[in-house]
Amino acid sequence: MDKKRGLANVGVSVAFKIIILIVNVMVRRFVIRYIGNEVNGLNSLYVSLLDFLSVAELGVGSAITFCMYKPIVDGDKDKVSALYGLFTKLYLIIGGIILVGGCALLPFLKILAKDYSDANVNLYFTFGLMLVSVVISYVFSSKTSLINAHKNNYLTTTVSSIGMLIQDGLQIVVLYLTKSFTWFLVCRILSICLQWLATEIIARCKYGEIIRNKQHIDAETKKEVTKNIKALFMHRIGGVLVNTADSIIISAFIGIVILGKYSNYTTIMLSMTGVLNLCFTPLTSVIGHMWVESDGQQTQKYMNFFYTFNFVLGLVFFLGYYAVIDNLVTILFADNLNLAKTISFVITFNYFVQFMRQAALLFREATGTFYNDRWKPIVEGVVNVVLSIVFVLVFPEEYKVVGVIVATILTNLFICHIVEPHVLYKYALHTSAKKYYVRNYAYMAVFCAVLVSLHFCLVTRDSQWMELLLNGSISLAFSLPVSAIVILLNKNSRNYVKAYWNKLFRRNRGKAVAEDGADSGSKE
Repeated sequence: MDKKRGLANVGVSVAFKIIILIVNVMVRRFVIRYIGNEVNGLNSLYVSLLDFLSVAELGVGSAITFCMYKPIVDGDKDKVSALYGLFTKLYLIIGGIILVGGCALLPFLKILAKDYSDANVNLYFTFGLMLVSVVISYVFSSKTSLINAHKNNYLTTTVSSIGMLIQDGLQIVVLYLTKSFTWFLVCRILSICLQWLATEIIARCKYGEIIRNKQHIDAETKKEVTKNIKALFMHRIGGVLVNTADSIIISAFIGIVILGKYSNYTTIMLSMTGVLNLCFTPLTSVIGHMWVESDGQQTQKYMNFFYTFNFVLGLVFFLGYYAVIDNLVTILFADNLNLAKTISFVITFNYFVQFMRQAALLFREATGTFYNDRWKPIVEGVVNVVLSIVFVLVFPEEYKVVGVIVATILTNLFICHIVEPHVLYKYALHTSAKKYYVRNYAYMAVFCAVLVSLHFCLVTRDSQWMELLLNGSISLAFSLPVSAIVILLNKNSRNYVKAYWNKLFRRNRGKAVAEDGADSGSKE
């Protein structure tokens, strides 16, 4: 595996994500302070609706990027050029479909945004601005994927991250000066246009020959791409139904005020998971190249390591999230926006369960086995939506949000965590997933037990900062010993830590010998 390129991709992604996380929190704080929590909830609804419309993307990006790995490894620039040309045409069509779909949603906005009048904004115009910003992003998506397919994710991450920081900076200034949601959204459009310009320059400088080559796709490749697109389209539908359904159902059945509070919790959660996911997603192309060049045994070795790494990251950060989230919301946003502790508990467990899929999803995407579980996301999405609506109708008023989240947890536990590993191990690793299942559900049971134990050990103090520091420290006291035990019990992780320790020891020993030699020389 190209470790140097992989570390560069991960390092740049994580660094920028942390900066963006901090700035995004500042933006949300300004939104709540200057235009209200109702607009904050409305903005979250818009994002969820546009995520729903993005189902039109069909998974084209992942399908064609995967198909590019082999011709890039083989040096077949004509085939890469043909795939790029097909990708460009498809994305222009998709952008048009999303634009039409967004316009078709306009008559239903008042129904979906319960209590929208509290926000005091023009629903149709502001949603239209958000829609335009999304449509523009599809114009240069083909060039982004071309760069990523060559394992240069750090370049596209840099462009998108700087664009986001410019957007956030402009939005803070606009909120302070105008207190206008309209100008807030205009800043988003300006940022997307700047990202388009930068991506265009980088792609033409690095891969101008491929872009100008104008090759036509052959029948066999077109058949393979079509097959993968169909599969990823199903995955896209399932992902949209699961990831956007919760916010839309909360808005429609409970109201945008509650959605605004809920979105404060999920914004911090998604910011954290966004950083953690960058330990995985930038490696897709690197692992894809490795899988093409090597055997399944080496791929399985890396899969075992990344899965243990997946759990350790999740244990430390999700326990920490639960310990300090109420304090963070109060400190960052306002002291009247906290949700019940039962809600923050199920939010934590829900996102941990979803996060524990990252290793399997990384290797599924890199090895192209998404075709083999193409029906899973459809079942997953439908079950999630049905259960969410049933639970929100059946649960008592104070537990309606809990019911929506519990539906997502059940869907993930009994559909995603069964089907996805089975497909990966059977079709890519060519072995049984039984050991994975045992370890996977054992790890989640361990996390749940530690989370419950942590709940009863949290303390309360008059000072929010003191309470945050104490509870954060308590969460580390729970997570670090468990993490150490898990690493020691896992052979691959144990060997990796041992090898790293020996390498570090040899390096320090070499420095010491060199220094002794230098001292001896100076004495002589």
